[in-house]
Amino acid sequence: MLYNDFQDLSLSALGFGAMRLPLLADGSVDQAEVDRMVDAAMAAGVNYYDTAYPYHGGMSEVCLGRSLARYPRESWMLADKFPGHQNVAGVKPLEPAEIFEEQLKRCGVEYFDFYLMHNVNENSMRYYGNPDNHFIEYFLEQKEKGRIRHLGFSCHAAPAGLERFLALYGEHMEFCQIQLNYVDWTLQDAKKKVEILRAAGIPVWVMEPVRGGKLASFSEEITAKMRALRPDESTPAWAFRWLRTVPQPTMILSGMSNLAQMQDNLKTFSAHKPLNEKELALLGDIAAQIARLIPCTGCRYCCAGCPMELDIPTMMSMANDMAVSPSFNTVARYSALGEGKRADSCIGCGQCMAACPQKINVPEEMQKLDALMASQKTWEEICRERAAAAEAMKKKG
Repeated sequence: MLYNDFQDLSLSALGFGAMRLPLLADGSVDQAEVDRMVDAAMAAGVNYYDTAYPYHGGMSEVCLGRSLARYPRESWMLADKFPGHQNVAGVKPLEPAEIFEEQLKRCGVEYFDFYLMHNVNENSMRYYGNPDNHFIEYFLEQKEKGRIRHLGFSCHAAPAGLERFLALYGEHMEFCQIQLNYVDWTLQDAKKKVEILRAAGIPVWVMEPVRGGKLASFSEEITAKMRALRPDESTPAWAFRWLRTVPQPTMILSGMSNLAQMQDNLKTFSAHKPLNEKELALLGDIAAQIARLIPCTGCRYCCAGCPMELDIPTMMSMANDMAVSPSFNTVARYSALGEGKRADSCIGCGQCMAACPQKINVPEEMQKLDALMASQKTWEEICRERAAAAEAMKKKG
């Protein structure tokens, strides 16, 4: 197992993310398979395990805690998250103290090695950006008491949103978890986010290294090209190898769903095998095919003459993001644009088309984006569903 240093700790470069645990036919978490996966991870030297309050309706915390409890507490590190992003209108407020105590009980632990403010984005800043909520004071107090060893946050915001959160709480944050892979390096401007975090002296944690499986399986043509260059490595391994070519992340989380995925990842992280220039070029070609569905370069020439003052490049980026793999985080960012600033406000005047060097039919793409977003569940609906699942779990005991 490869390891990276974090303060006085040696962390396994691979962390077990428990958002996509194996399921039984009835939809419940397969505890026996989780145990087998944890056993394999522990045997290979994985010492970092990550869960969160809403994962699997709360059962991720319970099942992962049960599995880890079979090993000495000092042999593993557990990360959990405060779901401040779920504090939206129409949902019972999630109070830091109540949630934190419940999480400790669910996981069966007395402290968390790592604890994060979950899913900082443009929408959730309505909660995180409000000093009247006093969440940071509570968690700093828990850190003083030793119930939190290291405090950080996960972020799905655009670079400007990341900078806003850091301006408010950066002095207290020890690490930041972002979506990072060779497609989102440009598609979600992850490169800029890494630069911001490095400048702030905050280590980078990686989530979605294979973009929820999107980078784990390709057409036979692309797969054949990969196999010709690396016959002994799986497609997901390429994504993990790529991550070591950027300013090296301290932690790479993988949301594995079965023992086979675990074993493949353990093989990848058993040795460093750098990608060469030819291999990097292939990934660059793949990323370009995936991420450049609408060839917007972000030049912003279209914005100057827009009578509705719409942020067209941002919405083109969101359209590409949704085309690659729909995400409620992208829906949240879109919602946060506000009334009068979304795709449905485009009047189709065509000034943007006249200014666009790429000759993109912006009004047509705006209509497509509006229809796509209208078909998605809203952020508030998702939060209500998660709150209902949490309440149901409490009633079951």
